Amino acid sequence: MNQPTHHQIATYLTNYALSELVKYVIEDTGCGIEQAMDRVYNSPLMPALQDEEGELYVQSPAYLYELMNNFEQAKL
Repeated sequence: MNQPTHHQIATYLTNYALSELVKYVIEDTGCGIEQAMDRVYNSPLMPALQDEEGELYVQSPAYLYELMNNFEQAKL
């Protein structure tokens, strides 16, 4: 059996984190899935999360959600 590549692992973990972030936004704000996805995918966290070399995707979704909220608060 072949081992997954670094890219495959990064993609899987990033996608998992994104789905959890969307769930957290929905739970915290009561908004719909489209609004939650818009907030997550347009967050300043996204470029950092998608950077495989930075390996931010290995962090827990709860930690990433806190980071996302901190980024948004800093913009205000």
